[in-house]
Amino acid sequence: MQPSDWAQAFEDKLKPLWLSAIGGDNTAYEQALELIASRLRGYFARRLQAMPSEVEDLVQETLMAVHLKRATFDPAYPVTAWVLAIGKYKLVDFWRRHERTGDLHDDIDQVGANELVASEPDEGTDHDLAVLLQTLPLAQRTSIELTKLQGMTAVEAAKESGMSVSAIKVNVHRGLKSLSKLIKQ
Repeated sequence: MQPSDWAQAFEDKLKPLWLSAIGGDNTAYEQALELIASRLRGYFARRLQAMPSEVEDLVQETLMAVHLKRATFDPAYPVTAWVLAIGKYKLVDFWRRHERTGDLHDDIDQVGANELVASEPDEGTDHDLAVLLQTLPLAQRTSIELTKLQGMTAVEAAKESGMSVSAIKVNVHRGLKSLSKLIKQ
């Protein structure tokens, strides 16, 4: 059986169940969700081979979205395409979240003891950073120092500096953009 034949057979099995399900048949709804979940597990498992523990969470998130968005389904289109489109958006959301927080979630059992000790920065790093920061206007420098170096929130930095929260955010954004351009030169 060709992959396209398999996909069509899957759709032929799923679509009548899904149409009955959105018509109010609870048994058909459960069966359709089971089929959809099995398809999503394969879809996510192929894309998250390095993070198999995340597959089931994404399946559940997608099933929830399918449930919430079921009224948007157009019977003129394949159910599988609609579900996989939702799954694709959930995967993109996952990658965005993971990009921001991925480094914070290393398995502690797989981290060596020497990696748990903070290393001393290079001798010149602090000096280089100070030189770069001096190129910025005072408001940008202060905003970056408070938020990025001292770890304050924008609200805390605003209270400390007397600037507004939005000014802190704008200054940090513009300052980091300027520093990025300097570094790339």
